[in-house]
Amino acid sequence: MGYVYADIELINALDILDAKRHLIGEDEIKRIHVNILVDTGAYMMVINENIQAVLDLPFIEKRKIRMADETVGEFDIVGPLMVKFANRTATCSAVVLPGNSEPLLGAIPLEEMDVLIHPQRQELIVHPDHPDMAVYRG
Repeated sequence: MGYVYADIELINALDILDAKRHLIGEDEIKRIHVNILVDTGAYMMVINENIQAVLDLPFIEKRKIRMADETVGEFDIVGPLMVKFANRTATCSAVVLPGNSEPLLGAIPLEEMDVLIHPQRQELIVHPDHPDMAVYRG
Protein backbone atom coordinates (compact mmCIF):
# COMPACT_ATOMS: atom_id res chain seq x y z
CA MET A 1 0.00 0.00 0.00
CA GLY A 2 1.24 3.48 -0.84
CA TYR A 3 1.02 6.69 1.12
CA VAL A 4 -2.41 7.89 2.18
CA TYR A 5 -3.14 11.60 2.48
CA ALA A 6 -6.29 13.26 3.77
CA ASP A 7 -7.66 16.80 3.62
CA ILE A 8 -8.30 17.90 7.18
CA GLU A 9 -8.94 21.10 9.06
CA LEU A 10 -6.88 21.98 12.14
CA ILE A 11 -8.38 24.46 14.60
CA ASN A 12 -7.16 26.12 17.78
CA ALA A 13 -9.59 24.52 20.27
CA LEU A 14 -9.14 27.33 22.82
CA ASP A 15 -10.33 29.79 20.19
CA ILE A 16 -13.51 27.74 19.81
CA LEU A 17 -14.13 28.08 23.57
CA ASP A 18 -13.36 31.80 23.46
CA ALA A 19 -15.85 32.25 20.61
CA LYS A 20 -18.54 30.36 22.59
CA ARG A 21 -17.89 32.74 25.50
CA HIS A 22 -18.16 35.69 23.07
CA LEU A 23 -14.58 36.76 23.86
CA ILE A 24 -13.68 36.59 20.16
CA GLY A 25 -15.73 36.43 16.98
CA GLU A 26 -16.21 33.23 14.98
CA ASP A 27 -14.09 34.80 12.23
CA GLU A 28 -11.18 35.12 14.70
CA ILE A 29 -10.89 31.36 15.31
CA LYS A 30 -7.47 30.32 14.04
CA ARG A 31 -7.71 27.41 11.58
CA ILE A 32 -5.89 25.90 8.65
CA HIS A 33 -6.71 23.30 5.99
CA VAL A 34 -3.93 20.81 5.27
CA ASN A 35 -3.39 17.75 3.13
CA ILE A 36 -1.77 15.48 5.70
CA LEU A 37 -0.03 12.13 5.65
CA VAL A 38 -2.06 9.50 7.52
CA ASP A 39 0.50 7.59 9.58
CA THR A 40 -0.77 4.69 11.68
CA GLY A 41 2.81 4.19 12.91
CA ALA A 42 2.77 7.57 14.64
CA TYR A 43 0.85 7.82 17.91
CA MET A 44 0.29 11.55 18.12
CA MET A 45 -0.77 14.37 15.88
CA VAL A 46 2.35 15.96 14.39
CA ILE A 47 2.40 19.50 13.02
CA ASN A 48 5.26 21.74 11.96
CA GLU A 49 6.37 25.22 13.01
CA ASN A 50 4.61 26.83 10.05
CA ILE A 51 1.25 25.32 11.07
CA GLN A 52 1.95 26.25 14.70
CA ALA A 53 2.60 29.86 13.63
CA VAL A 54 -0.89 30.01 12.05
CA LEU A 55 -2.73 28.27 14.91
CA ASP A 56 -0.73 29.81 17.80
CA LEU A 57 -1.45 26.83 20.08
CA PRO A 58 -0.32 27.17 23.71
CA PHE A 59 2.86 25.36 24.77
CA ILE A 60 2.16 22.43 27.11
CA GLU A 61 5.55 20.80 27.67
CA LYS A 62 8.67 19.37 26.05
CA ARG A 63 8.81 15.61 25.36
CA LYS A 64 11.33 13.22 23.96
CA ILE A 65 9.96 11.63 20.79
CA ARG A 66 11.34 8.60 18.93
CA MET A 67 11.17 9.30 15.21
CA ALA A 68 10.60 6.79 12.39
CA ASP A 69 14.36 6.57 11.82
CA GLU A 70 14.79 5.62 15.55
CA THR A 71 16.47 8.92 16.48
CA VAL A 72 15.20 10.58 19.64
CA GLY A 73 14.67 14.31 19.84
CA GLU A 74 13.10 16.78 22.24
CA PHE A 75 10.09 18.61 20.83
CA ASP A 76 7.42 21.05 21.98
CA ILE A 77 3.95 19.68 22.69
CA VAL A 78 1.13 22.16 22.06
CA GLY A 79 -2.63 22.12 22.28
CA PRO A 80 -5.47 21.67 22.49
CA LEU A 81 -5.94 21.16 18.78
CA MET A 82 -9.21 20.17 17.10
CA VAL A 83 -8.83 17.93 14.06
CA LYS A 84 -11.76 17.76 11.60
CA PHE A 85 -12.28 15.18 8.86
CA ALA A 86 -15.64 14.66 7.13
CA ASN A 87 -18.24 14.51 9.94
CA ARG A 88 -15.65 13.64 12.60
CA THR A 89 -13.57 15.56 15.11
CA ALA A 90 -10.82 14.78 17.60
CA THR A 91 -9.27 17.04 20.19
CA CYS A 92 -5.66 16.33 21.05
CA SER A 93 -2.23 17.75 21.68
CA ALA A 94 0.39 17.85 18.94
CA VAL A 95 4.12 17.45 18.52
CA VAL A 96 5.76 20.41 16.73
CA LEU A 97 8.49 19.51 14.24
CA PRO A 98 10.91 22.11 12.86
CA GLY A 99 10.23 24.33 9.86
CA ASN A 100 8.04 22.91 7.14
CA SER A 101 8.42 19.23 8.15
CA GLU A 102 5.66 16.95 6.92
CA PRO A 103 2.69 16.89 9.33
CA LEU A 104 1.28 13.50 10.34
CA LEU A 105 -2.16 12.32 11.40
CA GLY A 106 -1.32 9.69 14.02
CA ALA A 107 -3.17 6.81 15.67
CA ILE A 108 -4.64 8.74 18.62
CA PRO A 109 -6.70 11.22 16.56
CA LEU A 110 -7.52 8.47 14.02
CA GLU A 111 -9.00 6.30 16.77
CA GLU A 112 -10.91 9.20 18.32
CA MET A 113 -12.46 10.09 14.95
CA ASP A 114 -13.33 6.41 14.24
CA VAL A 115 -11.91 6.51 10.73
CA LEU A 116 -10.19 3.85 8.64
CA ILE A 117 -7.77 3.63 5.77
CA HIS A 118 -9.48 2.04 2.76
CA PRO A 119 -6.68 -0.14 1.34
CA GLN A 120 -8.01 -0.45 -2.23
CA ARG A 121 -8.84 3.22 -2.66
CA GLN A 122 -5.84 4.31 -0.55
CA GLU A 123 -7.82 6.98 1.23
CA LEU A 124 -9.07 7.88 4.67
CA ILE A 125 -12.77 7.07 5.18
CA VAL A 126 -15.39 7.35 7.90
CA HIS A 127 -15.94 3.94 9.49
CA PRO A 128 -18.64 2.35 7.27
CA ASP A 129 -20.30 0.62 10.24
CA HIS A 130 -20.71 4.00 11.98
CA PRO A 131 -21.36 6.56 9.22
CA ASP A 132 -23.31 9.08 11.32
CA MET A 133 -21.23 9.28 14.50
CA ALA A 134 -17.94 7.99 15.89
CA VAL A 135 -18.11 4.92 18.09
CA TYR A 136 -15.37 4.67 20.69
CA ARG A 137 -13.81 1.51 22.01
CA GLY A 138 -13.95 1.19 25.80
